[in-house]
Amino acid sequence: MESINSSVVIVGSGISGLYCALKLAETCPDIHNISLITKSEIKKCNSHFAQGGIVGVMSENTADTHSSHISDTIKAGAGLSDFNAVKFISETSETVIKDLIAHGVNFDRDDSGNLNFTLEGAHSVKRILHAGGDATGRVMEDVLVHDVFQNQKITVYENTMAVELLVTDEKICKGLIAYNENRDEYIRYNTTCVILASGGMGQLYPYTTNPTVATGDGIAISYRAGAVIQDLEFIQFHPTALALKLPECNFLISEAVRGEGAKLCHADGSTFMEKYHQDLELAPRDIVARAIFNEMSELGLSNVFLNASVIDKAVLEKRFPTISKICSEHGIDISKDYIPVFPAAHYSMGGIKTNLEGKTSIKGLYAVGETASTGLHGANRLASNSLLECLVIPYHLCEYLKSCDLSHDFDCGYSFDNVISEYCKEMGFVQYDVGILKSELKNIMWKNVSIVRNENSLKLAKQEISDLKNRFLRNKKCLNIAEYEFKNMLLNAELVVDSALMRKESRGAHYRTDYLSQNEVAEHSQLLNEKGELVFVK
Repeated sequence: MESINSSVVIVGSGISGLYCALKLAETCPDIHNISLITKSEIKKCNSHFAQGGIVGVMSENTADTHSSHISDTIKAGAGLSDFNAVKFISETSETVIKDLIAHGVNFDRDDSGNLNFTLEGAHSVKRILHAGGDATGRVMEDVLVHDVFQNQKITVYENTMAVELLVTDEKICKGLIAYNENRDEYIRYNTTCVILASGGMGQLYPYTTNPTVATGDGIAISYRAGAVIQDLEFIQFHPTALALKLPECNFLISEAVRGEGAKLCHADGSTFMEKYHQDLELAPRDIVARAIFNEMSELGLSNVFLNASVIDKAVLEKRFPTISKICSEHGIDISKDYIPVFPAAHYSMGGIKTNLEGKTSIKGLYAVGETASTGLHGANRLASNSLLECLVIPYHLCEYLKSCDLSHDFDCGYSFDNVISEYCKEMGFVQYDVGILKSELKNIMWKNVSIVRNENSLKLAKQEISDLKNRFLRNKKCLNIAEYEFKNMLLNAELVVDSALMRKESRGAHYRTDYLSQNEVAEHSQLLNEKGELVFVK
C-alpha cells in the first residue's frame, strides 16, 4: 500500500475544504504539504450548486446588525441553535467576506459599486450577498479552485475516497486510508491533522438538490472511528426544487426568487401560504416545505407552482440567469409561465459534533462545513447561513492550527497493521447492483423519514434498512466507490432513523405527527459508536 506523509489531509473539495487548504497554506508557515483528496472531480460538490448567496453582516449595510442576524438565526433554528456559535459566526462574517473579495470573488454590486444585498426567507432585513446573479456557489468555487491549483503547498488527489480513519485506542487520529478508483489502489495518508469537509447526505433521498457525491461519507467514517455525531434527525427539505427530474439531482429554484416577490400557487393561480404563516412565502423553510407537502397530500398533487411573473422581466433576467436558462431548456419561460416546484432534501443540520475551531471528540480530527455540526443551524437552517459557516470555521481553525506543531515524525509508534491488512485482502466474487440498492434505500427514506414522520414509519424504515444491510455483505473492504458510498448511506440512514425515534417532539425540520408539540427544553441529540454499539450521549 502506498504511503503519503502530509502536514494536513483535507477530505472534500467544496468551498469549506478549498478555503481551509488555502488559509492553511497562507497563514501557517510550518505547513509545507497539504493533501486535498476528493472522491470525484474537484468541482463536483454541493457548493457548486449553491445559488442564493451568503449571509454577510457588513458595516456598510446600515439596515443590518449582528443582533438582528443572531435573532433571525435562533428563531429559524426553533430554539436549538447555540447562541455562542451564532454570535461568533455572525460577528466574523465581514472578515471572511472581505477575505473572499481579496481572493477575487466578485459579489454583485449596484450601479454605484456598492454591494448588492437581497432578502431570503426568515431574514428580517436584506443581508444576502450574491455573485453571478444566482451562481454564488459556482463563482466562489471557481475562484478557490484556481487558487488551490496555483498553490505549491497543496496537492489535489481526485477520484480518491477516504474509507477509514486511522485512530488509536486513545482516540487520536493519525491519518486515514483512501481508495483511488482510477488505479484500483489504496493509499495510506499519514498525518497528525485530518480535516473532514466532505459535505452532507442529501442522496439518502430520491428527490434532492444535492449532487450524487453527497452520501455523508465523512459522517459515516467518523462514527465508525468513535466520534460524537449530533442532530442527524434534522434534514432540511428545500421547499422549491424544480419538479423535473434531471440526470443528477433536482435543480434548485433559489429562495431568493421568493425574496424578490414570487408567489407559491396552484395551477389556477390561487395562493395558499396565507393559510400557514403570516410571513407567507418568506416563512422559515421547514414551514414552507410542510405547507407545500400538505397541499400536495390533500389535493393529490405531484407538485405546486411558483409564480415569478410578478417580478419585472429585466430583474429576472439579471438576477436569475441560471434559473432562467435551465427552465427555458425545459420549455418554461419564468417571466410568464408558472414554475413547477416541490420539496426536496437539501441540507443536513446535523453532523460530526465540533466546537468553533472545528475540533471533534477525536484528537487530531477536525470537521468543517455541512459535514460538521457546530450548533449554528439548530433544528432548521436559516437561508444562506451555510456558506458563511463554510468559511468562518475554517478561518478560525487555521488561526488555531498556527500554534500547533504539525511537523511530527510520521512514524507514530502505533501499528495499524490489522486495519491495513483488511484492505490488502483479495475481494470475493459477489457482485451487487448498487444502483438498485441505493434506489431501494432512498425510497425507504422518502416514504418513512422525510418531511413528516411518526413512530410507525420510523420503525418500518429501521426494519427495512436492516433487511437491506443483510443483503449487502461488505463489512470492511468494498469493490469500488459506489459500494463504499452505499455502505456509508446505510449507516447514515440508520443513524438518522435512530435519532428521529429518540426525539419525541416536533421541532424545526423534524416533524412527528405523533408528537406535535415542542418540548419545553431544547436539547441536542448526540450519539457515538462504543465497541460497535450505538450509544446516546447524555
